[in-house]
Amino acid sequence: MKKFKYFKISKYSKLRYMDNYSKKNPYIIFLPGFMSDIEGKKPQSFRQFAIKRKFGFLTLEYSGHGKSTGEFTKGNISIWTKNVKFLIKNIVKKNDFIIIGSSMGAWIALNQFKYFNKQIKAFIGIGSAPEFLTRLMWDKFPKKTKKEIKKKGVVTIEKGQYKYPITLQLIKDGRKNKVFSKKILQKIYVYMFHGKKDEVVPVSFSKKVLTIFKKAKKKLFVIKKGDHSLSDAKSLNLIKSQLSKIIKNIF
Repeated sequence: MKKFKYFKISKYSKLRYMDNYSKKNPYIIFLPGFMSDIEGKKPQSFRQFAIKRKFGFLTLEYSGHGKSTGEFTKGNISIWTKNVKFLIKNIVKKNDFIIIGSSMGAWIALNQFKYFNKQIKAFIGIGSAPEFLTRLMWDKFPKKTKKEIKKKGVVTIEKGQYKYPITLQLIKDGRKNKVFSKKILQKIYVYMFHGKKDEVVPVSFSKKVLTIFKKAKKKLFVIKKGDHSLSDAKSLNLIKSQLSKIIKNIF
């Protein structure tokens, strides 16, 4: 059964989240993608996985996403990173955790290393898309689109089957959140999963994420018939079986 809750982060703001509270056990944290909510197959599947193994679990809808408060067009990577940091500090607290990031969620997950590097024991990326705002959007926008976004402050972009309202402030904030030039030195497990048929984010992004980690135990799984979301049963089973192996090795 889905159990959604709300966490008040200020007088007028609240984040919708789903958890499996655990006082001492490690957590699995799932960070969804751009414009995603927590009603899909991935968050539900990882929550069930955590409950079965008596692990804690946390997933959330960033501000302006799903049923969390806030306007989507006022959000950005910095704000969504802070949303995650806030909930980890208040719910997961000092517990160790494995962090899973889907698409943009992988970018937000990488940003958490500066706050929780000692607690993060493994990182899993699903169709990882760090720096997508510059590399997949702004850099590829035609002059006409760039002109429009500068003039109006927002433009609607269609990518694959998705429609995104992209604001100028979001693009500018994305540039402040570069991660590919970073070095993360933790000796942790870092597994990337990417669909070969992903029409939104190229596999090269997952490969690039692996280069950030200098001392990690790294693997890349390219799923032959996989799309961007990897929400099908076969893909999820592969991710969960690898997650089980990681857990066996570290806990």
